[in-house]
Amino acid sequence: MMRAPEQVRRTTAAHLRESRCTAEHGRALLVRIDRFWDDLLQPLERLYPDGDPGAVAADLVERATRAYLERTDDLHLLDYKRALTPDWLQQPGQVGYACYADRFAGTLMGLTEKVDYLSELGVTYLHLMPALKPRDGDNDGGYAIADYRTIRPDLGTTDDLRHLATTLRGHGISLVMDLVLNHVAREHEWAERARSGEQRYRDYFHIFPDRTVPDAYERTLPEVFPDFAPGNFTWDEDLQGWVWTTFNEWQWDVNWANPDVLTEYVDIILFLANLGVEVLRLDAIAFTWKRMGTTCQNEPEVHDLTQVLRTVARIAASAVVFKAEAIVGPRDLVPYLGVGRHVGRVSDLAYHNSLMVQIWSMLASQETFLARHALTSLPATPPLGTWITYVRCHDDIGWAIDDRDAGEVGVSGFEHRRFLARWYDGSFPGSWADGMLFQVNEQTGDMRTSGTTASLLGMGGATGERLDTALSRYVLAHAMIYGWGGLPVIWSGDELATPNDPNWADEPGHEDDNRWAHRPRLDWTAAERRHDRRTVEGRAFAALSHLAHVRTSLPQLHAQAPSRVVRDTDNGILAAIREHPSGPMVTVYNVTESWRPFAYAVVAGMGIGSPWNALGDHGIAPGEDGLVWLPPLSAWWIVDRPDGQGVVG
Repeated sequence: MMRAPEQVRRTTAAHLRESRCTAEHGRALLVRIDRFWDDLLQPLERLYPDGDPGAVAADLVERATRAYLERTDDLHLLDYKRALTPDWLQQPGQVGYACYADRFAGTLMGLTEKVDYLSELGVTYLHLMPALKPRDGDNDGGYAIADYRTIRPDLGTTDDLRHLATTLRGHGISLVMDLVLNHVAREHEWAERARSGEQRYRDYFHIFPDRTVPDAYERTLPEVFPDFAPGNFTWDEDLQGWVWTTFNEWQWDVNWANPDVLTEYVDIILFLANLGVEVLRLDAIAFTWKRMGTTCQNEPEVHDLTQVLRTVARIAASAVVFKAEAIVGPRDLVPYLGVGRHVGRVSDLAYHNSLMVQIWSMLASQETFLARHALTSLPATPPLGTWITYVRCHDDIGWAIDDRDAGEVGVSGFEHRRFLARWYDGSFPGSWADGMLFQVNEQTGDMRTSGTTASLLGMGGATGERLDTALSRYVLAHAMIYGWGGLPVIWSGDELATPNDPNWADEPGHEDDNRWAHRPRLDWTAAERRHDRRTVEGRAFAALSHLAHVRTSLPQLHAQAPSRVVRDTDNGILAAIREHPSGPMVTVYNVTESWRPFAYAVVAGMGIGSPWNALGDHGIAPGEDGLVWLPPLSAWWIVDRPDGQGVVG
């Protein structure tokens, strides 16, 4: 470990004297600066070799110092607690929930009054969708940020956010917020000053006088929204230039090759951390670094940038962790949790997009051979890296079936993606789904899908046996994300099996974006039925509460114990084994609508002497043929019976 330069230490010491903080408090900061100096300087040297990386590092440390000294006592206490439990996000008691504050409870203060509802679900992690001030009108669901330091006026104030964070923390719930890294709204102060001609702020963006350079980039750039935002560059009259706009013409990509942009975002991170935000979701992180001749996604500099931001947070607010919003191909995913020189230095959480897609694929095809192969192909996560597991999120479902994975099991990736899109929009023969196509690209054949979990699983309007079967799919899908070993996150309304919003297009600005169909406002009248097991809401809510309760009791579901897929199973079965010091575990899922066999030898081979299905609370024993049979659309979490007395059920 390299000690920080003496000038940096002297500057820090001066700030400590001025603040009159305790000697212990000051020593803790100096230890952090020395510990993380290398982690800060080295990526800066790679990012900005032609500048003065040492000066940038010193400036960032000074900013971190000021933020550390402004941090409240309760947040410093949280920092100490997190230092004693570095695996806190990996504990099996962690369950997440994601929502828009206005669509969940109206305002931030309204959300504060609903904390007990979240606790009933076992929620310990609340992802609040964009709550910072966006541009007026169409704003990509709040991801076109006009001011990173102001809360949307209809939601409340920064004081309300601080109060919400404090209230959640008192209930054991961590507040998660989005930090949009790739772009700002055209109305953001930086963009406005660039349009007014200030060169400093023009340098915050990628601006070109003609189409020569943009056209060269376009040869290898994909289109994110081909339907309503084709191309990646927009002419702006005020700029008299073409500005890079990956997502929409009013979302300007910022230039991370400029260290001034890095400094701006460091200040934003420290501001949010000191309001009590515990997890920052790094939105569109994969797009942040641009390189000619590439897709401008997943470039190595992305991970260096993340390391710098993460290191500054560790110095000033060590309880804060990062989540990478990188919805990328399976083989590009793990680097966002840290590989090679970035192990333990970048994001702590990343979305397990591959698991999500494979769950939907298995339910539609009632086959597991592709999922078994694809999920086995993923590299292991680093020790403190944790998957976010989810059935769906606020976004559309992009059918990220890897062509290589598909080809290796004799399937056309292109045709399977089209099958899934058609199955879930309900147009494929025999489909039970009620979703919608989103962003169809006729040139590439890309088709994505919108819909709530309930609608995609065929629950909307279903009754009798059809409803029972759909509910079985619902429980099975959630059991897979709760039993994988990461941090499962529920999207708002899914706990009540809410169907698509039929009036999604009626709200101004939503009419061209059918993703709003799966972002309905929470129906609190329906929520009142959550304790009535005779209702769909009651059955769905009880199922997720049960999964959370059982999960909490199983140390085998600690995220550091990886799930290893069992390759040789019946084609209707997905099984995984987990090894943990507390004992082994086997998770088994039947994705078909018929009884399917599973080899008892897998359970016996793990040394499970008294096998017990913790989800169903019953014992397990093989038949004379050495098989156990799983009911249709069922999930078993098999462990040793706690009292060691197996009971056949």
